[in-house]
Amino acid sequence: MCGIVGYLGNKPAVPVLIEGLKRLEYRGYDSAGIAVVNESEVHIRRASGKLRNLEETLQKNPCQGTFGIGHTRWATHGRPTEENAHPHRDCQGKIVVVHNGIVENYLALKKSLMAEGHTFVTETDTEVIAHLVEKYSNGSLEEAVRKTIRDLTGVYAIAIISAHEANKIVAARSGPPIVIGLSQEEFFVASDIPAILAHTRDILFLADGELAVITSRGVQLFDLDGNPVESRVQRITWDPIMAEKGGYKHFMLKEIHEQPRAVRDTTLGRISRDSGKVILEEMKISERDFCDLQHIRIIACGTSWHAALTGKFMIESLARVPAEVDYGSEFRYREPVVPPNTLAIMITQSGETADTLAAQREVKQRGAKNIAICNVVGSMVTREADGILYTHAGPEIGVAATKSFTAQLTSLYLFALYLAEVRKTLTLDQIQNYIEDLTRIPQKIESIFGKVEYLEELSKNFFRSTEFLYLGRGIHYPVALEGALKLKEISYIHAEGYPAGEMKHGPNALIDETLPVVVIATSNINSPRSTQLYEKTLSNIKEVKAREGIVISLVTPFNKEAIEASDYYIEVPPTNDFLLPILEIVPLQLLAYYIAIRRGCDVDQPRNLAKSVTVE
Repeated sequence: MCGIVGYLGNKPAVPVLIEGLKRLEYRGYDSAGIAVVNESEVHIRRASGKLRNLEETLQKNPCQGTFGIGHTRWATHGRPTEENAHPHRDCQGKIVVVHNGIVENYLALKKSLMAEGHTFVTETDTEVIAHLVEKYSNGSLEEAVRKTIRDLTGVYAIAIISAHEANKIVAARSGPPIVIGLSQEEFFVASDIPAILAHTRDILFLADGELAVITSRGVQLFDLDGNPVESRVQRITWDPIMAEKGGYKHFMLKEIHEQPRAVRDTTLGRISRDSGKVILEEMKISERDFCDLQHIRIIACGTSWHAALTGKFMIESLARVPAEVDYGSEFRYREPVVPPNTLAIMITQSGETADTLAAQREVKQRGAKNIAICNVVGSMVTREADGILYTHAGPEIGVAATKSFTAQLTSLYLFALYLAEVRKTLTLDQIQNYIEDLTRIPQKIESIFGKVEYLEELSKNFFRSTEFLYLGRGIHYPVALEGALKLKEISYIHAEGYPAGEMKHGPNALIDETLPVVVIATSNINSPRSTQLYEKTLSNIKEVKAREGIVISLVTPFNKEAIEASDYYIEVPPTNDFLLPILEIVPLQLLAYYIAIRRGCDVDQPRNLAKSVTVE
């Protein structure tokens, strides 16, 4: 969950390291530090708090060198102090390490190392790594790191340098991600692509159990037994400008406005102009296997779990395959039953979410195939999948997911149509109509941005609220969950999403004249089921009003009864049942954003949260 960056080249390392750490701020941190080697001496600068504190330290006490490592830390073992900030060093101050993850057996290792005469100066688990490397040092940094890793229990992504070996960085992973960037006579290490995207798009993703040795001559990969591993350099298509704010006040606002492009790019190349069918190329699963499917398990965490719930409605309604949705963090701990002819769908923006990866491996152990819906090319989840649907949302820097959610919904919609075509649960004409609806969605999202001023004004009425309730039925219920999550993530207002039909089973007790209730009351007039759900939801609006609650309804233009019954309403364009969630979430994201801004919250880096949860 923390940020790692490393540089080896012919330029001063400090500016590159600081720039990389700034691009990783979205991952969340409470302290930061760098280490560079110059003339066989390691120079370390650290500070608690934000990166500006580290920059002030460097101004007062500068250091130089052409290779080094840096880190933004989120405290797990030890308080968020300068002393506990990374990088950490050995007894002689010659070996330094930065580390993401948790060393579960660090207390036993620390006790053993202290008995051997090693002196510890921090409260962290990471410091044992530096002392173990010191213990095993015999002239080869990579061999010492290899022996160290064998002693560790837990998960790790590490980068290590030594004053004894000039122009060398050793990196390794088991769990949290590490990427290596390659450029002309320059090499980079990072925990995420945006840290190095301004310097190179040629990326090498380390796999679990791999160790990279980076020198001025190039990059070599090895397994933990020292056997060479073939490198797999991938070209990242993201433009570096995509990782900048581009004139927007916050990354979150920029990424909300990038959703039309995210939907377009995720659709691009997946629809045949000739046949009107959906094309999914990166699949190692045959059409025969898809026809034989009897069960689908969709596994995800956080916002991706809300996308999964929406996908369940799409797949069951369009392709007529029973689908279940599981939290990645719960799946492997409940002895799951995975029947024959089951397909698992793993949804993760980063492709490195620890719980989702663990669930993926559990599924594979139980003999089921899996496909990944993911935003990062070459990430771990895609390497272990039998098929991939890349979301093509581009880099998402804001911690609160926005465009990745709508891109995931787009991918699930395309997959449901592909499955429906293969299994012949829809006619080709029906599929073409559904595809035509999808092609209109980007323009319809753009029309919602015309309501920005209204949503900003609406936020003035509610930014002092202490609680919100979000209600929805059917496929709109997951949108209620996601709308509530967005508000609580960035504004710190307690918000709860609930199935509207469950109001009488508890939530009615919360309603009074101070409670804002957001009701998703959209419908598709061409769908009898949608009309039925709308009529039931209208009853819920009246229930809330009867108890003096404040109703903010999300409606389509023809939902006149809901408009009249509500205190406030937000209109979205009409579309089919399965695409309405993409349109519904956009104004809810914007409402959460403007409420958070009025409360003075840091919307891009909410407290206690990180963009990618790479440890349990």
